[in-house]
Amino acid sequence: MAYNHNSLKVILSLKTANQIINEGFKIAREYNINPLAIVVLDSGGHQISSQREDGAGIIRIEISIAKSYGALGMGSSSRGIGIGLSKKPVFATALSSISGGKFATAAGGVLILDDKKQVIGAVGVSGDTSERDEFVAISAIKSVGFLCDPEKPDDDWDK
Repeated sequence: MAYNHNSLKVILSLKTANQIINEGFKIAREYNINPLAIVVLDSGGHQISSQREDGAGIIRIEISIAKSYGALGMGSSSRGIGIGLSKKPVFATALSSISGGKFATAAGGVLILDDKKQVIGAVGVSGDTSERDEFVAISAIKSVGFLCDPEKPDDDWDK
């Protein structure tokens, strides 16, 4: 039996992913944050949308993917992963290799949660300090009405 491909259930739409990215850029400009790359992945780790601002480095998309993909794969923000693996460098290196390089332990990979706190995707941001990247990701996710993990940025994000 053939199925109508238009009937696939979409949890995190392209429209919403683009709203998250646009809000992220708006927030970055408001706080005078360096040019960024922002990526939104669905819960399966597939890229829904990505954009790189003029002036952002050429590997910032790849860094954003690594932050968000690693967060999805490990079920924790990239900051949380970095803290957890700080004394396990061999395991961190192995995870990077196993994931084909799509794994980063620097802050800026944030899980997107629905109102039941189920993971529906992740945002990865790169371009400034990791703490500022994470601030943008969290703020952008919340601006479109979702919950996120972590719930708030590091207290020293703006230093």
